[in-house]
Order: sequence, then C-alpha cells, then structure tokens
Amino acid sequence: MGVYMCTVCHYGYDPAVGDPDQGIAPGTSFADLPDSWVCPLCGVGKVLFEPEE
Repeated sequence: MGVYMCTVCHYGYDPAVGDPDQGIAPGTSFADLPDSWVCPLCGVGKVLFEPEE
C-alpha cells in the first residue's frame, strides 16, 4: 500500500494514516477509498491521484 499523490496540490494520501477527518481509518488502501472521497486540501476526486514514484 503506497502513497498516492494529488496531481493538483501534491497532497499525499498515506494508507498508514488514512483520512480521519473524512472518516477513513488507518490501513485503508487507496483502492478501497469510496468513489465519493475527495482530496482534503483541494477537493478533487480520486481520478486526479497517481501513485508516488
């Protein structure tokens, strides 16, 4: 489970941390995020995220 980066604002979604502010528990992989999840910084959807290299 790697980090996925927002291509707009460069926020990194880290599965080890999750996104507690949006109810996403630590350990939740990027693939398991609901389709309605958005970047907590800029509000774009999952389609604008890419795996960190």
